[in-house]
Order: sequence, then C-alpha cells, then structure tokens
Amino acid sequence: MSNHAGLPILGLSEREVLARRASGQGNDARLSTSRTYAQILRQHAFTFINVVLFAIGIVLVLMGRWSDAVVTAGLVLLYVVVAVVQEARAKRQLDRIALLTRPRAAVVREGQERAVDPVEIVLGDVLVIRPGDQVVVDGLVLDGQMHADESLLTGESDLVPKHPGDPVYSGSFCVTGRAAYEAQKVGADSLAHQITASARAFRQVKTPLQRDVDFVIRMLVFLVSQLGILLAISFAMRHMPAVDLVQMAAVVVALVPQGLLVAVTVSYTMGAVRMAGRGALIQQINAIESLSHVDVLCLDKTGTLTTNRLRIHAIHPIGISEAELAHALGDFVTSATDGNRTAAAIAEAYEGQARRVREEIPFSSARQWSALRFDDGSVYVLGAPETLQPNLRPGPDLGPQIDEWTAQGLRVLLFAYHPDPVPLHDADDQPQLPDDLIPLGLLSLADELRPEARATLDAFEGAGIQIKIISGDHPQTVAALARQVGLDPAARAVAGPDLAGLDDAELALVAQETTIFGRIAPQQKERLVRALRSQGHYVAMIGDGVNDVLSLKQAHLGIAMQSGSQATRAVADMVLLDDSFAALPRAFLEGQRIVRGMQDVVRLLLTRTVYVILLVVTTAMVAAAFPITPKHNAVLAALTVGIPTLALAAWARPGRDRTPGSLLRAVIHFVFPAAFTVAVVALVVYLFYLLIADVAVAQTALTTVSVLCGLVLILFVEPPTPAWVGGDEAVGSGDWRPTLLALAMLALFGAVMFVPPLRDAFELVPLGGLDWLLIGVVLGIWGLSLRLMWRVRLLERLFSR
Repeated sequence: MSNHAGLPILGLSEREVLARRASGQGNDARLSTSRTYAQILRQHAFTFINVVLFAIGIVLVLMGRWSDAVVTAGLVLLYVVVAVVQEARAKRQLDRIALLTRPRAAVVREGQERAVDPVEIVLGDVLVIRPGDQVVVDGLVLDGQMHADESLLTGESDLVPKHPGDPVYSGSFCVTGRAAYEAQKVGADSLAHQITASARAFRQVKTPLQRDVDFVIRMLVFLVSQLGILLAISFAMRHMPAVDLVQMAAVVVALVPQGLLVAVTVSYTMGAVRMAGRGALIQQINAIESLSHVDVLCLDKTGTLTTNRLRIHAIHPIGISEAELAHALGDFVTSATDGNRTAAAIAEAYEGQARRVREEIPFSSARQWSALRFDDGSVYVLGAPETLQPNLRPGPDLGPQIDEWTAQGLRVLLFAYHPDPVPLHDADDQPQLPDDLIPLGLLSLADELRPEARATLDAFEGAGIQIKIISGDHPQTVAALARQVGLDPAARAVAGPDLAGLDDAELALVAQETTIFGRIAPQQKERLVRALRSQGHYVAMIGDGVNDVLSLKQAHLGIAMQSGSQATRAVADMVLLDDSFAALPRAFLEGQRIVRGMQDVVRLLLTRTVYVILLVVTTAMVAAAFPITPKHNAVLAALTVGIPTLALAAWARPGRDRTPGSLLRAVIHFVFPAAFTVAVVALVVYLFYLLIADVAVAQTALTTVSVLCGLVLILFVEPPTPAWVGGDEAVGSGDWRPTLLALAMLALFGAVMFVPPLRDAFELVPLGGLDWLLIGVVLGIWGLSLRLMWRVRLLERLFSR
C-alpha cells in the first residue's frame, strides 16, 4: 500500500506496537456487547418501589419489628436475586455469541495488512477502511478517498466526503470508496467505546408490551398513592400507634407489582438466550417481542433473499468481440480499488491486468454506477442500464436484451466508455456521469436464492404479515425473483424514479398497495418505511448493506445478516447468525410466547393488587382493623404471584394474542370479576371471624382464603382441561405444569399453617376443622360463581350500551 505521494505505507512495527501499548496508548476502551453487571444490579435493585420498601424495612428495624422488616424486604430481595442471576447468566452467553458480530479492523503493520480486534489498535496505527466498514477510532485520512455516513454522530444522513488530511470519527461508516487513516485518538480519548451505545440510542423503540406495562405500573402507583393518603388521614384521625402506620405502609407500597417488571426482563432475557441457540443474536432486549407485533416485513433482495454470491450468467458485446469485452471488464475490476460482490463475480470469470488509475468513482447504490479514468485518459463506466442510457451515444436498441434477462430474474449491467479524458467530478467535487458514452456491452449476473427463503416467507404470509421487497435492482428483476420465492405473480412493481415526485400522502398510498420496489435509493427506502409506519403498520426491515442502514433505523425492528456490513450489524436490533432465515419464524413464535406469558402474569398480579386495594378500602369503611400484616402479605404475595408469575412467564406457549389490542384490554375480562369476587369473599370471611373470634383468627382466615383463591386463579389462567376454562376464551391448554405448581404452593402453605415454628414466624394461628370446612365451602361456591360470571360475560353485559 502507498500514500498519495506514491510512497509505501508500512505502518508500525510490532516492537512499536508493544511499546505504545505498554505506555498506555492502546485502545483499551472495550466495546460493550451488553449491559454491565453493575447496570443489571442497579436496574433491578434500586427501583423506586424497592427503595421505599427498603426504607420501610429500616424503620421497622428501628421500631424493633425485626421480623416484619425481614419479610417486607425479603420478597423484594427474592425478586432482585432471581432477576440478577437470570440476566447475568444470559449476559455471559450472549456476550460470547456477540463476539461473532463485533467490528473488526484492518490494520497495516510492517507493510502487511491484517485483521485485528479494535482493542489491539494503538496510537499511530494505520487502518484501512472499505465500504461497510466501521471507523473504530478517531483518525486522519492518509490516502484514498471515501464517503462516510456520520448520521449516528450528527443525525445528518448526508454522506460526508473524506480526502487525505480530513478527520474521521469512530461511530461513522464508510459507504463508498477506500481509504487509509492514522489512529490519533484511542481508548478513553476516542468515541470507540460509545459506538454501540451511539448506534442504539437512535433505536430505543418501546414495544407495545413495554408501553402497556409502563401504563399499568403508573396507574397502580397512582392508586396506591391515593390509598396511602387515605390511610394516613385515617391514622391521624384515629390516633393509631406509629408502628401500625409503618406496617400498613409496608403492605400498601408492596401492592405495586414490582414483579411485573422483573417478569418482563426475565422473559426477554430467557427469550434472547433461547434464540441465540437457534440462530439469532438479540442486540435489543425487546426485539423478540417486537417481532410478534410485526404486520409488514420489508426485505432487501441482495444478501437477504439471496446469498452474497453472484455469478456471471452471460455477456452481450456491442461493437466489439466477446473476448474484447471480457478483457476490458477484467481490467476494469482489477484496477478498481472499490471491491464489491459484482466486481468479485466479474474478476472470477474474467482475468484482467491492473492499469494505472487517475480518477475513480466508487460504486454507490444511490448513483447506481462506478467509473475509472485510466492514465491514457480513457473513461470506463459500469452501471445500471437505465441510469447510463441518457448519457449514451445513439446506437442499437438494448431494450429487448435487457427485458429478456430481467424477466429471468437476472441482474443486468451496462459497460460503456469514453475515449477522451473527461472529468468524473464537477466543480463542487461531486461525481458526474460523462456524456456521449459508447456502449461496449451488457452483462447479466445471477443471484443465488437462500434455500430457506421461500419457506420463511410462506410462514410469514400465513401469519398475516405483508411482505415488501425493496431493492436497488431493476423492478422486473426483483419481480422475477419474487415469483421464485412464491410471492404473488401479479404483484405490482414500482421503480424508484416513479416515487421521486410523490408527496408523503401519495407515497404512503403507493407503499400500502405495492409489494415490489426496484431501483430504490437508500433515502427512498427510509421514506417507504416511514410511510408504512404512518399508515399504522408495525414494520420490520431486513438488510445487509450500508444502503440499508437508514431504513433499519427507521423501522420498528431492524434485522441484519451476520455477513452484512458492520454498519448494519451495529444499528440492528437482531442479527441472523449464519445468515439463516430459519431463525425468524422461531423468533416470531418466541415473541408470541413472551406476549402470552406476560398476559398470564398481568392477570395474576392485577387481580391480587385490585382485590387487596378493595379489601383495604372496604374494611376501612366499616371501621374494622387493618386486615393484612406485612408477614401475611409476604405469604400471600410469594405463593400466589411471586413464584407463580416467574414460572408462568418461563412456561408460556407460543400463539396469537388471545385478545387483540392492548394488554389491559386482553386481561380486563379476567381481572375485574376475579378481583371483585375475591375481595367480597375475603371481606365476608374476615368480618365473620371478627364477630365470632379475635383479630388474629380473622386475619389468619382471611390469609387462608386469599391464598387458596389465588392458587385456584392459577388454574383459571392456564386451564389444564376445558372444564377449567372461564376467564379465557382459549380451550384448555393441556399443560399440567401450572396446576402442579399450584399444588406445590398449596403444600408450602400447608407447611406454614401446620408446622408450628413456621406458623408462629408468620404470626398465623391454628384453625379448627370446622374453620377449614367453612373455608372450603366458601372457596367452592366462589370458584363456581366466578366461572359462571366469566362464561356468561357478566362484566360485558353490565357495561354494554
């Protein structure tokens, strides 16, 4: 390699590299592949609710209520430990797999180019960058020229030309051209350690589930805060002991279901681990769930539906022999510094000799052509026929041959030249296509379809997902290939130039009605995705090249191929390992699993929260003693929602959302009848025992009936047989694991009630045989009544217009 003065670029020697690394001039700021352990612990341990409960625990300790303090903070600690352990284990697995998609750098040392990990770079290293490569450290261009995409740093999508002496910044990408640059800022001084964060900060897209969960939490925080205010007023008016107020606060604050956030995180994390073993690296933790909401899937053609391999199908010389055309093509690609798949296919088919180049225009998907001006002044251009034809000399009609090849799904290029030295850049140093070009020939290239592409697209169409193919190739070529993968043969195809003059409303209409788009520039891809989103669609985009970066960032879900450019992998939410489409249907099912699992979790958590709030309010209205102590609440929460919700999230089965729409709409049919009836039963049992016994017996009976109702609700949430179906329109799942879990929780409660040390530790008292019989009868009547209310849809009838 040589610089612009013709002198060779040798780079550093190994001795210089070792010396600079020893002196602290290495690029030691490693690129983070996922959250750190400290971030994981901080997110789960130091939530607002957790901090409040820990504070209440400290107050209880100061008041001498050690046991209440332990149970108040105990369930919180259980959630934190489970979530941290699960996510830490997943982090280790995902970090190992993420190394596959990590950026690599080409560095010149002792005159030889080699690929290294970015952390091996030292100050003064010379790096080589090509289209799709990521700039991994800040530096200064020494040789060559390129256009860089700095949108992740500046927010501007316009390409920035880089010439010798211009700075380059980590976090940007080479789109066209080839250059060598010297590393001038490494480690903490450069932006390299922020690349991943910078790329993904642009793509923080909350999924419908996350938005719904956030709303549920905010709603419950509001309700609980109002309840707390009412209880505080009651405390002040009735002159209750301070310790009673603190105990009440511990119970009320714990009603906010912090377990809901834990369950979401655990579901996402375990889904990411499962998918990592099935061919997909999840870079945004919510990407799997996001895929389950997709109703429009946009795909690039090259490298996505097809492999990254091209082969020459045929050449059609114009005015010269086939041998002369092959020789000229071989010289053109051998002399060019800008290598791509097309050039590789031509070089494989035709040998050529490198000629001295005076000026070069690298290929760009926006321009659709590349050009070289050789030392003798002649100019050669290779590009899309429709792009070059306006600049051709009048000559033979090329249309029939182009139409024949494009109808076969082949990529067609036109090779032309100008014998005289004409500039390839205008006065503003922008590439310009010469006029009066002489056509030398056409060449056709065949793409290789990915073997799993058709089955994958069939699966998505069967799930009701629209497919949109957006490519830079000729629309007819794309249409022919679309037919090969099973898309509608009559599907409409539109060319990029036809979209150029459309306003946003017109473009949205075309985007909605069209399946195939050809000759689409990168900015047009972005506009199409934005137009589909404006129509209310949930859009996923799959791509592999730099020209797909803008559209990937605009989509709800960006998916990249592992063999794609570093730019696409950096901004994608999901990377398909081994470039296998087979992972997508699995990820789709995994997303459905997460959504269904969270519906089950929310059913249990909301039911428990609402009926406890109703119980507290109604007992306060009748001036009865506060019904629940922190220890009783710990038993109730752990056995009915704490352990079961984590298990249900892990055991969830794929399937379409049981009820379309928001999460609340999906669960309201279950929650309100269940919460209301449990509150009524619990209140009746509590007041009955207050009349015939003391507060301790009443609270024990209340805790017992509440736990038993909560365990029965697990069977209603996941019916083992159709006989248990009530609050869900689905048939019995046949999955007995939730039922066995409920029985296990029942056994644990039995141990608490019948083992004296455990019973005393949780401040419960023994119940007699008649008490158990009464509670059993009440439980049976409640269960049958609730099931009937669900089946006759009493809630809907009461509130229907």
